[in-house]
Amino acid sequence: MKVFGVTGWKNAGKTGLMERLVREITTRGISVSTVKHAHHSFDVDHPGKDSARHREAGAREVLLSSRNRWALMSELRGEDEEVLSDLLARLSPVDLVLIEGYKRDRHPKIEAYRAATKHPLISIEDDSIVAVASDVALAESVIPVFDLDDTVGIADFVLQQVGLSVSQAKPTKAEMQLKNDCFALPSGVDWTPVDTALAHLRENLGRCVGIETLPVSDSLGSVLAEDQIARRSNPPAPNSAVDGFGFAYAALADQQSQKLPLVNGRAAAGSPYLGEVPLGYAVRILTGAILPKGVDTVVLQEDVTVVGSNITFEGSVKAGSNTRKAGEDVKQGDVAIMAGHVLRPPDLALLSALGIDGVSVFETLRVGVISTGDELVPPGSTEDVASTYDANRPMLLSLAARWGYQPVDLGHVGDNRALLRDALDAAAQKCDVILTSGGASAGDEDHMSALLMEAGGLQMWRIAMKPGRPLALGLWQGVPVFGLPGNPVAAFVCALIFARPACAVLSGAAWQDPVGFDVPASFEKKKKAGRREYLRARITDTGQAEVFASEGSGRISGLTWADGLVELEDGARHVKPGDLVRFIPYGAFGL
Repeated sequence: MKVFGVTGWKNAGKTGLMERLVREITTRGISVSTVKHAHHSFDVDHPGKDSARHREAGAREVLLSSRNRWALMSELRGEDEEVLSDLLARLSPVDLVLIEGYKRDRHPKIEAYRAATKHPLISIEDDSIVAVASDVALAESVIPVFDLDDTVGIADFVLQQVGLSVSQAKPTKAEMQLKNDCFALPSGVDWTPVDTALAHLRENLGRCVGIETLPVSDSLGSVLAEDQIARRSNPPAPNSAVDGFGFAYAALADQQSQKLPLVNGRAAAGSPYLGEVPLGYAVRILTGAILPKGVDTVVLQEDVTVVGSNITFEGSVKAGSNTRKAGEDVKQGDVAIMAGHVLRPPDLALLSALGIDGVSVFETLRVGVISTGDELVPPGSTEDVASTYDANRPMLLSLAARWGYQPVDLGHVGDNRALLRDALDAAAQKCDVILTSGGASAGDEDHMSALLMEAGGLQMWRIAMKPGRPLALGLWQGVPVFGLPGNPVAAFVCALIFARPACAVLSGAAWQDPVGFDVPASFEKKKKAGRREYLRARITDTGQAEVFASEGSGRISGLTWADGLVELEDGARHVKPGDLVRFIPYGAFGL
């Protein structure tokens, strides 16, 4: 269960805020229970009622039951009041427990504040208070401030803080804004430049997955659905950056040699020095230890000589040396990571350091892969040279997995239009996007193109690129379909250039452009204007780009030989050894 509190002084508006939050959050389909700390004189039962008479007679527990609710009351009979953790353990599991009161407990809280209460804010001193809900402007606050009546905004913030999704709903096909003509190019376009095709995809696609909440530890590779707000600062308090000795800079004498007496005890990470270091004294302090009161500067232990109960050191020391300020990395309330970011191992470290244990992420994109063609057979299944081993399906499935998506193997379908229609129908029920290979042209056996044409959503893109000219795009029952070429080299290049950034947008992430860099060529090549070319290439020991011996698109071994692609621009060019060319490593494509 997630826990979040509302605190505040008497008449600060906390109960009204609690009431509105419960109503707002439960209407979003999130289950809520509450805990309220009552004043010592408060009684949950009215004197004279039957249940009160039972308790007053000496009953240890009284269970009340009616057609509307039941309640169990236990008498403490002089025992200590139960702590909040024990009370929470008594609740049945729910998504969120909202707590009113319990100021001293360390769960995150929002403080209600009315100017009319005349009570000072305690938000600055209490780092468990992560925001303020106020009826007056609080420009001096260092944490988020909401209008006390902004129930929706406060609810959104609370759910972000505890890692529950603001909206669990999966977008409808209408919300995806994918229409049958979403892939349609402007009239009169014949050969489509690569940049034009990419821009068109970027403008017409949107996410097609819902939202779920995951523990941070299980969120690697997921796409953030919401900005992640720091629940506390990192570091949370001023601390020492080194092992050494801490003191007040103002205590140093105006001379080269310094001598300070030591106080008893030390400050260590997790074991702070609880007292105050008097002016003119020093304390032993270790890396990561919170700076005690009276300490603002630390000198390295290597620069110090300890003589009895005194330390001496030579040279000047700057004020604040070897210390870290609270929040110098990230401040409480700051946006730590923005929505749309694909979570990596260092991101999990940052989220954990900021106290975030659960995140709202987009559901994993389900990428279906289907191969078509009578000539295809499973690898090794026959020695018939008239058959072709299916190389595209394992390649495309592994690409989907490497990109962090859920690959869905849709198998192989021969040149049978009815069977292919059935396969697409089944795929549309369990996939968010479909990648096909083969049948993407306009020949007699190109059934994929024909079926997409029947569905009214086919767009045949003649991409001005080599390899990979034919690219069929369309929707099948609202699911985007990318009809890739049947040639494995062309299918691979088209998948990297077009399917990868498109799938990123469909998954809720940002559009992904591969990052290349210029390197000297070790080869010579003449190319005509009109098509962009992608050459299988790798970097030599001398930092030059060499290309595969053959440009034939049937040479799959060149993909293995290479560790990236050389991209030659659309215009004519004569590349000579030593000329700069753009090299895009496989890693830039997420491989």
